[in-house]
Amino acid sequence: MKALHIFILFALLMALAITNLSATPSGDEPLFVDNDGDGDRSQAEPTSVGIMSRFLAQKPRAMMTCNKYPRVCHAAGSPGPDCCKRKCVNVMWDRFNCGKCGKKCKYSEICCKGKCVNPMSNRLHCGDCYNRCTKGSKCLYGMCSYA
Repeated sequence: MKALHIFILFALLMALAITNLSATPSGDEPLFVDNDGDGDRSQAEPTSVGIMSRFLAQKPRAMMTCNKYPRVCHAAGSPGPDCCKRKCVNVMWDRFNCGKCGKKCKYSEICCKGKCVNPMSNRLHCGDCYNRCTKGSKCLYGMCSYA
């Protein structure tokens, strides 16, 4: 039991040492910065009061939404070229914006080329978009079958 107490005390001391070492500035970071640009001041003010990490010191960036910047949706890696409720979507395949913004497909339906279809019973979209059943077969529960 005494070894456990010693181990916990050692772990706490190590955490305290790591915290203190990470809070001190490194050799390449200046302690004082001249913010106004004139070099005639004798002493510069410190950049921050107290200990603050760089993450907290950064100003949050404004989000680039498609309602303000429509070209965001045409960038590489974008989910789609259309802007619906400040989000980039593809209205040809999105269940919540099928064919136009705000048009939701029902629970059992999917969006195929801008139209809501039921893949469990639709012969032209059986199980998935454009999965056609052959002539003489039916779409039952998303699978083409001869019945």
